[in-house]
Amino acid sequence: MTDVDRITRVRVATILHVLEVPIVFGTWIMRHREFALVRVDAESGLSGFAYGLTRDGPLGALVDRTIAPAYVGREVGDPAGSFHAALWTNNAVHAAGLGMRALSVVDLAAWDLAAKAAGQDIATYLGGERRPMPVTGIVGYPPSISPEATVDQIAGLWAVGWRRFKLPIAPTPDASIARMRAAREAFPEAWLGIDNNFYSKTAADAIEFGRRLDGLDIGWFEDIVPPGDAAMVAEIRAGIGTPIAMGDEQGGSYHPQALLAFDAVDVLRVDVTTNGGLTRLRDILDTARERGVAVAPHMFPHIHSQVLAALGRTDAPIEWGIPGTGVHPMDDSLRQPVVRDGLMDPLPELPGMGALVDPAWVATQQVTDPGGLLADL
Repeated sequence: MTDVDRITRVRVATILHVLEVPIVFGTWIMRHREFALVRVDAESGLSGFAYGLTRDGPLGALVDRTIAPAYVGREVGDPAGSFHAALWTNNAVHAAGLGMRALSVVDLAAWDLAAKAAGQDIATYLGGERRPMPVTGIVGYPPSISPEATVDQIAGLWAVGWRRFKLPIAPTPDASIARMRAAREAFPEAWLGIDNNFYSKTAADAIEFGRRLDGLDIGWFEDIVPPGDAAMVAEIRAGIGTPIAMGDEQGGSYHPQALLAFDAVDVLRVDVTTNGGLTRLRDILDTARERGVAVAPHMFPHIHSQVLAALGRTDAPIEWGIPGTGVHPMDDSLRQPVVRDGLMDPLPELPGMGALVDPAWVATQQVTDPGGLLADL
């Protein structure tokens, strides 16, 4: 091994989990959840790992072709430098969309590797510490379940300390309102949010539905329209009383500047697997703080709970799905949180980001692993 440990290889395996019940959000129909697992290897024999949703894009092929070559040979201890080196090799592709998504997941694996090489957990490596964090339970999945079944899910979590809950839209607007109303009536003290999952396509449609939320004391109305039109989001925000949350699927050229410049959101949604990994997270958080806008992460609780605590955002609620409901199946067999009166205990202190892969679960899924990433786990 040389005096400076260097990256030798970047590999991607694609893991497809077939959903027992398809998830339908209008024209967006999910029959499976597909994840990309990234592994970054070093001369020292250490490896860093991370994973993200592919959203059915060819993430692995993109990493192999345009991102991995820029990482190989780079210093393990300079993940931010490696991120920018890869970003600037292909500004047309890596700056947004699938390119930024792919680069973000590789960046996370590189930070995991760097922390392990330093003999530290990721929070310590970032200069912070692990702290209790507020949690949000993602309930109401599959979206076709009844108001009564949704309330039962909330009741199960409430009994063990959860106090915040977010529902996706149901198959129809009327069904969505019925589930929200049932949840509010059963749990008047709970924080409740709703995820529109980009269902509305115009400001008028979003405002019409948003006004139906009045009186239900909803914490936020999330992902109201497809990304790309911050002015429309601002128009919707001005037209309804419920706070607006957007940003988690929008990692790209002008995230979060466009949403903030148009004063379009009350809560900026962040996601290290799409918004630029850890390398861009600190600047995004600083920008939101300067504008007085709250932040909240999208899923990936094993990563977000550690890095947001380390960077001082202990007010950011960490999202967890109920195992077995199809929300985020790659998390289901990993360590689950211990929750006390709305706050999760810090996850165990382990090298890097800790255990992000369960090989036994992966072995039961449909896996594409051309580089043999999983062979020696």
